[in-house]
Amino acid sequence: MNRCLTDLCNLLDLEPLEDNLFRGESRDLGGRSVFGGQVISQALVAATRTVDAQLPHSLHAYFLRPGDMEVPIVYEVDRVRDGRSFTTRRVQAIQHGQPILSLMASFQRPEAGFEHQMPMPPVPTAAQLGDQRQQRLKWLEDEVARNPAFPERLRIAFTREQAFEFAWVDASDPFQPQPGPPQQGIWFRAAGRLPDDPMLHRCVLAYASDFNLASTALIPHARSWFSADMIVASIDHALWFHRDMRVDDWLFYAMDTPTAQSVRGMSRGLIYDQQGRLVASAAQECLMRPIKPT
Repeated sequence: MNRCLTDLCNLLDLEPLEDNLFRGESRDLGGRSVFGGQVISQALVAATRTVDAQLPHSLHAYFLRPGDMEVPIVYEVDRVRDGRSFTTRRVQAIQHGQPILSLMASFQRPEAGFEHQMPMPPVPTAAQLGDQRQQRLKWLEDEVARNPAFPERLRIAFTREQAFEFAWVDASDPFQPQPGPPQQGIWFRAAGRLPDDPMLHRCVLAYASDFNLASTALIPHARSWFSADMIVASIDHALWFHRDMRVDDWLFYAMDTPTAQSVRGMSRGLIYDQQGRLVASAAQECLMRPIKPT
């Protein structure tokens, strides 16, 4: 387990303050505010701390305000319902006395039933795609050469060690985006071995599910998170856990964007393991507002 993955596990180990009340810290990943996946995963951890013998099968979250990376986040859990098969929790993430995220999570006891799934698309394996780090560093080097005013904090964020490894099926330069089809596929895995705890793997997957999903809606418009003429932010996020998985093994994220309108872009994702099992699904709407020249 590398340093960043160890740090992520520590971030997910929330501090209990009182019954149904927890506190978490944040990390700067180079964005303007707290990474949405961090708040989602910490809120899910808070919910799991109030549930026994059930695993989360879905969550639905709204991002209400940007998170302040310099201030701890307090998570308040409302025990909405405790059922024999399903349990529901509501979580408010609070900073400066105001909610920055509201999340509902549902938990279920293991139960056998009918099964079917959409097949995994035919794609190269992560091993076949190889290490793309040098190519991405070259894109950054070219961008800094073109733009000497490139922000230093973004350069550091782009080059720092990460808690996850990624392999893009069709890797493209995020600093010089070109219009493309409304879809993308990315392999990812945690950068090290995690404990054999199914709850931890689901919480880490919740964190990782926010990487790259919103950016799918920018692809048809030749924009990326680094486009200076755009304001991009997640509005909401939904995640469904279908089957147990290991986030420290390669998972494939097949994403598409069916529509964009009214400065909002919709993205969907199916997450498969290496055996082709559909382990999770995600959906997200993001703000993608062009900045008008002054």
